Amino acid sequence: MRAVVQRVRSARVEVEGALVSSIGAGLLVYLGAGKGDSSRDVEAVTEKIAHLRVFEDDSGAMNRSLVDVGGEALVVSQFTLYGDARKGRRPSFVEAMAPDEARVLYEESLSRLRALGVPTSGGRFRAMMAVHSENWGPVTILLDTRKTF
Repeated sequence: MRAVVQRVRSARVEVEGALVSSIGAGLLVYLGAGKGDSSRDVEAVTEKIAHLRVFEDDSGAMNRSLVDVGGEALVVSQFTLYGDARKGRRPSFVEAMAPDEARVLYEESLSRLRALGVPTSGGRFRAMMAVHSENWGPVTILLDTRKTF
């Protein structure tokens, strides 16, 4: 699985002008599932997201996690994280997981983050979404269960 994790002061998702979900301070996570990903990848990436130390402690060092600060997560499905633009100008998405399978892992990710004690909201799977965020830092971290774990 791949994730782009951004520290935010707030974030929200709208579909067709209607609010779907919103969070206060925490992490906005764009999450994509690739061919061959499984519940094991969900476990690894959600554990990393919940405990990634990207929030400042009293001395100003990034030493606290989402769990430590009581922050929220907004997880947005994004198959385009598997876009391969090495050839030509149009990305190929052949490494992205099929939508029906990806939906299962996406929903499992939301449940797993909640089980880890993180108040978690989601976007709308396979919808055209407007994602609004106020980045804080900015802090943006790339995670890939095949490369960083």
